[in-house]
Amino acid sequence: MSELCHFQELHAGRVAVLTLDAGRGNVLDQFLLESLTVQTERLREGPPRAAVILQSTGPHFSYGASVQEHRVDEIGPALERLDYWMRAWLQVPGPTIAVVQGLVLGGGLELVLACDLVLAAPDASFACPEISLGVFPPAAAALLPARVGGGMASFLTLTGESIDARRALEVGLVQRVAPGNDLGVELGAWLENSFLTRSAASLAVAATASRWPQHQALESVWPTLMRTYLDKVAALPDAIEGVEAFLAKRAPRWGHGRVLD
Repeated sequence: MSELCHFQELHAGRVAVLTLDAGRGNVLDQFLLESLTVQTERLREGPPRAAVILQSTGPHFSYGASVQEHRVDEIGPALERLDYWMRAWLQVPGPTIAVVQGLVLGGGLELVLACDLVLAAPDASFACPEISLGVFPPAAAALLPARVGGGMASFLTLTGESIDARRALEVGLVQRVAPGNDLGVELGAWLENSFLTRSAASLAVAATASRWPQHQALESVWPTLMRTYLDKVAALPDAIEGVEAFLAKRAPRWGHGRVLD
């Protein structure tokens, strides 16, 4: 399973790199998430790092979670896997940096939101398209407000519209945009200037301290939203229709029925 997420050490082990490599769009299905979790556990139990990089192969960081796994009988275990990974990821000893390009959608954006910092290519585009399936992104809904504020969080969650790298930089979703699409050069310069000259142990402690908003969201907001998704959304006729329409490559036929009590 681990071949879907490659592990690499750079700078004599002071920097660790996890690379998603699951084919076209790096769809976040159970196999990729389990592979990512295996490598995350390895990092969590390892030494402090000056930086931990989360990146991907291909022109797009991730198309997001598997739509197949949004079905009623699969979404519960899928959310549990995401919950386990997020909690493990927030215990990784060292600053975590998402390095992204192309489409960063849905579950892929949720991976990014769990990172401390984000470096984006100019062509990066961020969106939560779940509303087009008749559902919503519970992890993004929990984590977005602390990163971008309530208004932008609502915009992304409710409209499904995308924002480009420059707009993402303006609202705080991204901390750095690489000029000229050269992510490798920009990442190398950032590591040299801001991380490799510092104590990995101190950076690990500082990263832990800076993650209190994510921890707070996971403990006080995420469980409620996950429950809301499972109890009030997943079994809605329109949610079922949205997922099935997407899989059948047709327009959804919404019933606009009542929300479950």
